[in-house]
Amino acid sequence: MAIKKELPRVGITYDLRQDYLAQGFSEEETAEFDRIDTIQAIEQALEDLGFKTDRIGNIFNLTKRIAEAESWDLVFNIAEGLKGFSREAQVPALLDAFNIPYTFSDPLVLSLSLHKALTKRVMRDLGIPTPDFFVVENHSDIDLVGLPFPLFAKPIAEGTGKGITPSSKIESPNELKNVCTNLLFNYNQPVLLETFLPGREFTVGILGTGNEAETIGTLEIVLRDQAEPTAYSYVNKERCEDLVEYRMVNESLSRKAQEIALKAWQGLGCRDAGRVDLKVDIHGTPNLIEVNPLAGLHPAHSDLPILCQAVGISYHQLIGKIMASALKRAKSLFVEPVKQSPFKKYSETLNPLTLDS
Repeated sequence: MAIKKELPRVGITYDLRQDYLAQGFSEEETAEFDRIDTIQAIEQALEDLGFKTDRIGNIFNLTKRIAEAESWDLVFNIAEGLKGFSREAQVPALLDAFNIPYTFSDPLVLSLSLHKALTKRVMRDLGIPTPDFFVVENHSDIDLVGLPFPLFAKPIAEGTGKGITPSSKIESPNELKNVCTNLLFNYNQPVLLETFLPGREFTVGILGTGNEAETIGTLEIVLRDQAEPTAYSYVNKERCEDLVEYRMVNESLSRKAQEIALKAWQGLGCRDAGRVDLKVDIHGTPNLIEVNPLAGLHPAHSDLPILCQAVGISYHQLIGKIMASALKRAKSLFVEPVKQSPFKKYSETLNPLTLDS
């Protein structure tokens, strides 16, 4: 009698937007969290690829279940976290502590990349072009700004365009004071000021880890006439279907952007899949804006799946490639779990499946 193999068990960690809205958080506070249809899409893709799925949810649910001695063969992690500069790193750090493998980047990368100023300092050390900047830690720092106008201001550790509006482009000392004061008060964190980049804006999609990482294409972000001007703002991102046009580009400038993006991705040690955002300066050079190692995965709303679809990579293929990359890294963990761990032993024969098709 044939013995039926147990399917690899994949937990899914995430922050569900509707849960936080129900607790009284605002639309903007929850902008980075996932919609239920994103979780459903990921879960369906994983099951179609031959995995047994288990919705875990946020870090509070994960902590409770770890305390109950539960474990998984691998966790598909897209949890953004709620508080602090290291909020995206909280779930991966907990999983690392218990030797549970997971998708996407580790706590160090996620903490560093969320803090835009620290990321820029590393980028400069790597020789990657990024606009000159100044960090306004408090109100008294505003008088110390020595960068020439125009400037661009945003919170130092937010995503999804939070804190970015048409007023983010600053033309005068009076605007500088007003914008920085408002951002310091509203977001309770430092303000990143950068030399304004007037050129085209790109986002580069990347799949893979280390030397196996590769760029898959470049999208140009084009604001429609009815969009908020100047920037890929919070409003423009939330209503991207109506306000933004995404154009696949393949020209010398976009290829240069891809070269810079891949160097940044590998230099930071990002893993599995994500995006790098760039904008062109007055000299025609793509400058790095930020690295997104935990990119959104809504099939129709998020930039990475939109880019993949444009280059012929289906949503199922995208999830499969993420899993294939993560499983290569996870093999060593299946053999020797943490000694005296409360968890059951990991399978030594977990088949990573054939996921590239």
